[in-house]
Amino acid sequence: MVHVLLVDDDADLGAMLTDVFAREGIRLTTVEDGKTGLDTASKGEYSLILLDIMLPEMDGLQVLKHLRQGGIETPVLMLTARGEDVDRVVGLELGADDYLAKPFYPRELVARVKALLRRSKGGDTAVAETIRFAGFELDTVNAVAHCDGEALTLTPTEFEVLRQLVTHHGQLVTKESLSNQVLGRQLGPFDRSLDVHISNVRKKLPAHPDRIQTVRGRGYRVLEPEILEPETLEN
Repeated sequence: MVHVLLVDDDADLGAMLTDVFAREGIRLTTVEDGKTGLDTASKGEYSLILLDIMLPEMDGLQVLKHLRQGGIETPVLMLTARGEDVDRVVGLELGADDYLAKPFYPRELVARVKALLRRSKGGDTAVAETIRFAGFELDTVNAVAHCDGEALTLTPTEFEVLRQLVTHHGQLVTKESLSNQVLGRQLGPFDRSLDVHISNVRKKLPAHPDRIQTVRGRGYRVLEPEILEPETLEN
């Protein structure tokens, strides 16, 4: 059974989501403060972590930071207050895979969780495949990525973003397509999630981060380092 950890101090929300997830065949464990959440997430085996930002003892951003610094790569979906764009961006920069603003419909949360779980298992790839392009080597079954021979430590969402780009071998991949394929939702007018995920991947490359290019107003593409076109980049 899929086992999800919810770190949120709203006991009523926890009880309600426990029932909702049980109907989907998902086990939910709840804790109500950040310090306990960090300890629980670090010691337990969870498929996914739902992490509120506003928590007693330790806020959700600190919990996420400690998890990622400790090498815990469990997918994390942040629960944020509506309108708190700065918290969302910071969460993504710290390694969150996605976010959902409160209040939310339980059905939407379940859909986001299922989409993120699919990403963490390598998406819908049914056969073993190794994709190579522009110095990248991606094992799509085990969700393992290398760049120029060096292993990359990527979140499930970062891996899936990179997989989509490398698969297209230098072709433009639109933001709309990436949002639908990777995040499982339509791209919102002020949604910076993809920009942050792309930035995070670039920071983890051993060299030539500009091999992942942003094409202004359109999307992204991966090019071999020797044929880079820097005039298309956004800084």
